[in-house]
Amino acid sequence: MTTWVELPPGTQRGIENLPYAVFAQGQAAPRVGVGIGDHVLDLARALGDDVFAQPSLNAFMARGRGGWQDARARIVDLLTDPGRRTTVEPALLPLSEITLQLPFDVADYVDFYSSMHHAQNVGRIFRPDQEPLQPNWRHLPVGYHGRAGTVVVSGTPITRPQGQRRGGADGAPEFGPSQKLDIEAEVGFVVGVGSDHWRSVETRAFEDHVFGVVLVNDWSARDLQAWETVPLGPFLGKSFATSISAWVVPLAALDAAHVAAPRQDPAPLPYLGGDHLYGLDIDLDVSINGRPLSHPRFAGMYWTPAQQLAHMTVNGASVRTGDLYASGTVSGEAREEWGSLLEITWNGRDPVELGDGSSRTFLEDGDTVIISASAPGPDGTRIGFGEVSGTIRPAATD
Repeated sequence: MTTWVELPPGTQRGIENLPYAVFAQGQAAPRVGVGIGDHVLDLARALGDDVFAQPSLNAFMARGRGGWQDARARIVDLLTDPGRRTTVEPALLPLSEITLQLPFDVADYVDFYSSMHHAQNVGRIFRPDQEPLQPNWRHLPVGYHGRAGTVVVSGTPITRPQGQRRGGADGAPEFGPSQKLDIEAEVGFVVGVGSDHWRSVETRAFEDHVFGVVLVNDWSARDLQAWETVPLGPFLGKSFATSISAWVVPLAALDAAHVAAPRQDPAPLPYLGGDHLYGLDIDLDVSINGRPLSHPRFAGMYWTPAQQLAHMTVNGASVRTGDLYASGTVSGEAREEWGSLLEITWNGRDPVELGDGSSRTFLEDGDTVIISASAPGPDGTRIGFGEVSGTIRPAATD
């Protein structure tokens, strides 16, 4: 397909992508648009549909797969038919003139733990004399229920969290700002169509429920997490903030990125199985203060997004429009493919050097973390996810 929109060389927001976003321009109310090159198409204006005049994607996502397909076909037609240029071009707004917002109202948030390499690294760090994977890990997608109200859009500053952490030699806790603030490079999935309470979502129904994909940085206070995660799961060490990208790449843009699902041994229980399962070939890049840090690859994840959704609902729990569930840290076999400082520095033992001569074990105030990603598109194109970024601010004081 060829668009009449003038695209910058090498753009990853071509006609094959068409990611959705919510934007504000001047004093006008936020509304929904689609990215094309260095512009966003104002969909309420271009399509004449009030669902896109809303300040979130939720109402549009609730229309379901048929509605998503219809809208995408109409947008493609508008942007590829030269005869429509005169009427459509006024609805194209330069990205320099708008501000991107949180793209959807987050109903619930679940975070998984689906990278075998990450899970093995964490096990070796904290249980060096034991088997790194817990007995259940190969049988189900391990996860925890997060805090939807603290999901923030890319660019939102992150205030260093405070809480209890293990103290001195006597083991008594002390209170204060986290001294081991970390990142987790992840991929998130946005639910468009909910499910009924007490009815699980089968793996084959994944594309009927999930609208699109975002990038996620699940900020983690490792010292708070280590003290509180005995015996229950993450709580204050995770709940202070989770950042997501402003762009939502629709699943329909990722057909060329499908890869075979990983070989799982032992074979999962039937509700997690099926020959229709697939992974996604998404390449992530992580940097701190402009210095490249790692290059995780999502294609190597052990549990697929469809299996995560099936497991999340198999007990009868429902999902709703706007639910977000994330993959967990994306890590590969080599150090340059690890998605957290916990792994890269081996819990602070091996500092990482930055380009300015400084080093890091964990994040310092003023550090800016950027995670970007792309995936294969049709005919050799690349599908861009934009970025998820955040700058660390000092802990709040009274």
